[in-house]
Amino acid sequence: MATNKPVGDKARKGAVKKRTQLKTKLGGATAWTKRSKKSGEFMAVKKPAKKTKAAKKFKGVRREKAL
Repeated sequence: MATNKPVGDKARKGAVKKRTQLKTKLGGATAWTKRSKKSGEFMAVKKPAKKTKAAKKFKGVRREKAL
């Protein structure tokens, strides 16, 4: 499992192994959706900021290739 120590340096040590992320469309803008590898369930969506059309990725989460 990934850790976030030391606190405050905004860095992740290691990868999040039980999750993946993929690009999705959300109201015409690009969003990132996090998914559990075990169950395939969608867990969270990172929405873009109001002034941008693309959202930032989840930190340390592997990316899936689009089909």
